[in-house]
Amino acid sequence: MLTAEDKKLIQQIWGKLSGAEEEIGAETLWRMFHSYPPTKTYFPHFDLSQGSDQIRAHGRKVVAALSTAIKNIDNLSQALSELSNLHAYNLRVDPVNFKFLAQCLQVVLATRLGKDYSPEAHSAVDKFMSGVASVLAEKYR
Repeated sequence: MLTAEDKKLIQQIWGKLSGAEEEIGAETLWRMFHSYPPTKTYFPHFDLSQGSDQIRAHGRKVVAALSTAIKNIDNLSQALSELSNLHAYNLRVDPVNFKFLAQCLQVVLATRLGKDYSPEAHSAVDKFMSGVASVLAEKYR
């Protein structure tokens, strides 16, 4: 699925985000909640306003999970197994939401990185996020 060049690009892109993880996660979630309103149903107890403490905290968790996935890019199933179980069995999140999150992350990365987010980087991140979404949805089958 991911080539050696894809993996290198993903790691380079992720490295450029160092120190801004919370902001990236929060902006990604905020975009998702507003672009895809049904995703809000999983967060009825959250203050969904832009920059809220709850969105920032959950955004930090999302980016941390993606960082773990990148560190274990050759074994996403094992790296994300607990998260997959949580979303499938406890939270019962509709798997389409993982794709929505991926789309919103792409927008945030493109906005933040500008020219550094080349078409090749976009393609690599898209493949990676598709893999993440697939792993998170595999327990639903």
